Amino acid sequence: MLSQILAVAIFVVMFIEIVREKIPRHVVTLVAGGLTLVVVFLLTMHSWPDVWQALSFQSMAETTFWYTGAHGSTGMNTGINWSTILFITGMMILVEGMSEAGFFDWLCLRLAKLVGYKPVPLLVCFMILSAGLSMFIDSITVILFLAVASVRLAHLLKFDPIPLIIAEIFTANLGGAATMSGDPPNIIIGTALGLSFGDFLRNTGVIVLVGMVVMVPYFYFCFRKQVQSWDPQARQKVMELDPRDSIHNRGQFAIHVILFLVVVVLLITHAQTGLTVATVGIIAAILTLLVNRWPLHLLRRVDWKTVLFFIGLFLAVSGLEQTGVLEAMADGIAHLTGGNHTLMIGIILWLSGVASAFVDNIPFAATMVPVITSLSATMGADLNTLAWTLSMGTDIGGSATPIGASANVAGTSIAAREGHPISWGRYCKYSAPASVLVLAISMGMLLLRY
Repeated sequence: MLSQILAVAIFVVMFIEIVREKIPRHVVTLVAGGLTLVVVFLLTMHSWPDVWQALSFQSMAETTFWYTGAHGSTGMNTGINWSTILFITGMMILVEGMSEAGFFDWLCLRLAKLVGYKPVPLLVCFMILSAGLSMFIDSITVILFLAVASVRLAHLLKFDPIPLIIAEIFTANLGGAATMSGDPPNIIIGTALGLSFGDFLRNTGVIVLVGMVVMVPYFYFCFRKQVQSWDPQARQKVMELDPRDSIHNRGQFAIHVILFLVVVVLLITHAQTGLTVATVGIIAAILTLLVNRWPLHLLRRVDWKTVLFFIGLFLAVSGLEQTGVLEAMADGIAHLTGGNHTLMIGIILWLSGVASAFVDNIPFAATMVPVITSLSATMGADLNTLAWTLSMGTDIGGSATPIGASANVAGTSIAAREGHPISWGRYCKYSAPASVLVLAISMGMLLLRY
């Protein structure tokens, strides 16, 4: 019991300090992670095995960490999710390489020209693009790509890029909920329960489509005034630019575009090839460094603070996992629902949504999978219906706060690095109501359809 109290206390204090934004967030999570290892696992539980389980180095020694073969699943582990760490790092290196090659400047000008250099149509365009790409590519990758492009374009047209980034993060998580390969919780749920890409598309995909029809107008009315360019001279100047001038070396540009497409194909087909996302991330990093003329310069440009933030966050959450706090939350759902299937769907959806807003939705989804399996076996509820409920709850709930999902952390980190920090208040002002709205839509459609 003491270990659980201490784990919760450390997490709550960490969360408060992240919200206050007085201390760099990577420092906050690393301190919280260190306290979890020392105070919770060593001083209270006297358990070195729990420390090693939280650090999770042994996971990388397993063959299935890199290649799953015909099994299609790496299995679940608690503690630091090194697969996510390696994947994010690899994609950051790839994105930096593409940036050096002039790809994002070229893309910005091409998109701006397509919509007549008007920020409001660009907002709508990027929301749809974000959701569409996230159906096939991990939402983290999509945000790493689009957030950089948004900032570059905003600098050229002299408007605030934060509304674009907030809308892109939300629609990336929403679009990723439509398939098995988009959001990390869906990968966990799908591989654990043997569900396919098509299974998700026919079920959560329908809910996501309705959600997008509502969310595009929602963010349009929220942000249309904020992204208006009040500098006509900037627009006139941009109209005179030729997108091709952004490409300083056509050979490097072509190589990085081809490399990006190769990585996209690897991500889309990783369930068939058996390559894990960690392996894809490593491949992306190695190939990018090999084709780049200044690899050390590229490595220095990577946002290592975000990588450290994730490591600390995973360690802090491991305290909640390994002391049984998350499991107790999950067991509470089973107790509250009784045999009422409608109540079961409602509690799983909303509790998953609220919990995923504050606890990273990856470990929460992993914790809930055996719970819904047990509920299906003991109470006769349809397992697939519970899977779609858990998927929408974790994916959409994770959109409500800046730390609810990995894509949120990646997007807000890029914005901060480029000189446009997104405060908790500003982010939650728009994303939290949007999450509630989509969860309500999900609830209605789940009850009507199933």
